[in-house]
Amino acid sequence: MNITIRTVTAGLMLSALCACGGGGHSASDVGLLDANRVQRNWPKFLNYENQFNADAQALQQSRRSNSDKLRARDELQRRFAQAQNEIADDVQNAAKEVAAEKNLKYVMTKQYVGFGGVDITADVEKKLNITESSASPAP
Repeated sequence: MNITIRTVTAGLMLSALCACGGGGHSASDVGLLDANRVQRNWPKFLNYENQFNADAQALQQSRRSNSDKLRARDELQRRFAQAQNEIADDVQNAAKEVAAEKNLKYVMTKQYVGFGGVDITADVEKKLNITESSASPAP
């Protein structure tokens, strides 16, 4: 489930960020966000990821009946979807604020852009309250 959480959340972040827009023109109209760095350093994301992984593992190892496991799995998937939407909304809102402040038209994840653009990762991290102590240096 670990890979699924990161993959789906990264996809949600990408689609949310592509919707970000601002007015005016700057040296570049494109802001870049390192979504992997945000995921690696954001305590809120990491807490959700750890909790869902622990819940999925506990469910798998439980001695519940198959019907109880099915109901619990459905509930876990519902909670997972809610958490994904919440995280994607938080990142999108932070990226929109930064895009507006920097007069950027588009925000994309850094992983999908070969070159160009303005890196706004640190600014988005500030909006998400990712502090220096929780953020690791970019590779």
